[in-house]
Amino acid sequence: MTDPITAASIMIGVFVLLLVLGTPIGLCIVIASGATVMLVLPFDIAMFTTAQKMFSSLDSFALLAVPFFVLSGVIMNNGGIATRLVNFAKLFTGRIPGSLSYTNIAGNMLFGAVSGSAIAASTSIGGVMIPMSAKEGYNRSFASAVNIASAPTGMLIPPTTAFILYALASGGTSIAALFAGGLVAGSLWGIGCMVITYIVAKRNNYTNFFTLQKGVAWKVTREALPSLLLVVIIVGGIVQGIFTAIEASAIAVMYTAYLTLVLYKTITVRDMPKIIIQTFVMTGVIMFLLATSSAMSFAMSMTGIPAALSKLILGISDSPAVIMLVITLFILIVGAFMDIGPAILIFTPILLPIVQKIGVDPVHFGILIVFNLAIGTITPPVGSGLYVGASVGQVKVEDVIKPLVPFYVAIIFVLLLITYIPELTLFLPRLLGVM
Repeated sequence: MTDPITAASIMIGVFVLLLVLGTPIGLCIVIASGATVMLVLPFDIAMFTTAQKMFSSLDSFALLAVPFFVLSGVIMNNGGIATRLVNFAKLFTGRIPGSLSYTNIAGNMLFGAVSGSAIAASTSIGGVMIPMSAKEGYNRSFASAVNIASAPTGMLIPPTTAFILYALASGGTSIAALFAGGLVAGSLWGIGCMVITYIVAKRNNYTNFFTLQKGVAWKVTREALPSLLLVVIIVGGIVQGIFTAIEASAIAVMYTAYLTLVLYKTITVRDMPKIIIQTFVMTGVIMFLLATSSAMSFAMSMTGIPAALSKLILGISDSPAVIMLVITLFILIVGAFMDIGPAILIFTPILLPIVQKIGVDPVHFGILIVFNLAIGTITPPVGSGLYVGASVGQVKVEDVIKPLVPFYVAIIFVLLLITYIPELTLFLPRLLGVM
């Protein structure tokens, strides 16, 4: 077996070089993995084995949930749900300083939950709220920062495919427990953003209030409630053991199709081919990234990188608190450069045994790794949520970084809270009896 340090250096070097050259990240992963495997196997055997690992990694029944949840999210995105959720959020935020920004945060939390996509939430909710905020005198860069900072809450608030991937990579951690804990973590993220919004709104005198017309509160609630029930049906059904996560994903498709085709009538049967094609493309990208990430995991195991990394981290300190801080910083760095799906599949098998040695529960770690990687979606240099959010807000990325800094501080503070106070996120799974 080759030296793990040499193997890691080659893997990281090839990956970074290709990334700088503008190579798609999936190809960066698989080429770097192939180059690393060739340190211990001949070229032909290395290529054959790597390809075999890629294909076999997708031969998993649990992955059936991914295309179904993607399809339900695409249906929601095309179904005009955002405006109904924004109006519903106004019922609770209309009389608070910075009310429009609060509505943006609440809207992202609600829409991100039902769509399962931070990008969809940022685009749909931000596309409505940022122009409205700018018209009312809010600084456009601040309004864009609010939208960007709160969009990733949908990656934690269920249903979300990130926890399904973690359950797969960790060897069967309870999806119901992950969903319940993620609900708490995502809510705390949103609350952190609201605290910063309140401070900035008071400082800049964003005190314009708005209310919906008298007598329409029930109408707004009635229109939004069916969409919000999706989260209750999916999470409740899984927690109560009525159906599995895979069955829940199919139910999500049926329910969202009923909402948009029958109840709201916001899409028609003629729109379905376009929606199906979007789903095929998105699922194809996700599956390719998952396959390439399994190739990288194989390359790491072949060259002894996981064992060397475990020895290195555990050798830093005897304190579990210090070890968790090191792992948190490591995942934050990974999240700044890598998509959340491949990162979960590559690093969960490496890091989970390490944290289990210091007494960390697999459910707790699953919430932490998704939370950490979700932060990476809104941080430079690769964070897609940052660039999409700036584009939606029609501002330059460099102009939105400064107003984002206080939100980063709040989000990191929440991350440290849930890292060092596990019961914050584990109390709900335990209360529901799914741990």
